[in-house]
Amino acid sequence: MNILEEAKEVLQLEAAGIEKLIPALDQRFVNAVTMILESPGRVVVTGMGKSGHIARKVSATLASTGTPALFLHPAEAIHGDLGMVTGQDIILAFSNSGETTEILNILPSLKRIGAKLIAVVGNMNSTLAKTADIVLDATVEKEACPLGLAPTTSTTVALALGDALAVVLLSEHHFTKDQFAVFHPGGALGRKLLLTVKDVMHKGIDNPVIGEDSTVQDALFMMTEKGLGAAAVVGEDGTLAGLVTDGDVRRGLETGSNFLQWPVDAMMTKNPRRISQDKLAAEALHIMEKNQPRPITVLPVIDENDKVVGMVHLTDLLRQGVV
Repeated sequence: MNILEEAKEVLQLEAAGIEKLIPALDQRFVNAVTMILESPGRVVVTGMGKSGHIARKVSATLASTGTPALFLHPAEAIHGDLGMVTGQDIILAFSNSGETTEILNILPSLKRIGAKLIAVVGNMNSTLAKTADIVLDATVEKEACPLGLAPTTSTTVALALGDALAVVLLSEHHFTKDQFAVFHPGGALGRKLLLTVKDVMHKGIDNPVIGEDSTVQDALFMMTEKGLGAAAVVGEDGTLAGLVTDGDVRRGLETGSNFLQWPVDAMMTKNPRRISQDKLAAEALHIMEKNQPRPITVLPVIDENDKVVGMVHLTDLLRQGVV
């Protein structure tokens, strides 16, 4: 068997494991979701070894999607970390064998504390399965490891089942993008979900604005001074009347006339694309990229009264990592 064939077989085995998990879902899964939803406490996720890595990931997914959760290392639990657990919490334990010593060792204490137990196991006749209040079946026929030793298909199935729990709970909590953003303030995802146009726009003295009674020359001077390649044209009340760009000026050059003395409204784009300052920066990028017949690089920024309060440029968005 060559490298690609072996890799494909691994993926096929793991995909088959997840496929077989689907018809195995039953009322026990519903009961697990209901138990978590009705609990005033948190979901305490635990597991040892490779199952521990899966448990950490499931814990993180739950916590970031509206279900308060934490990871409890079973080996540390017997040395004092059981103090994290309260009688209102739900224990979500991952163990393929269902006989993991470190998990079995903490079961009596968990019972005394009063926490409910949901077990995700690959052996429905195991000690953990028999002890749990609810058992979720993550049995697999064959590991993708040719030795049958390294957890591969079993960990994939356990992770998929954990993700299914998290996503269903997300839906039942009616969890929104805005709530998701609160939990993800960092990185590219945070910027996409939290950064607003107001955060990145040029405002105040950096905002290129001219009046309707200005000339094309005035617009050119303003664009040169502010360096954004465009100037918003506003009426006496400060509302947006149009937009003139360096492209408009270049096209004016082609006329061969004394276009610099033209009134700016003869050259500007009336009713240009615009965006509110409270919109997400990612939306500004979308408007720029999807504009027809060609993408644009600037957007005037308005407030709730259609008054121009800033200008956002494509490079500002890219510099902030908005994608």
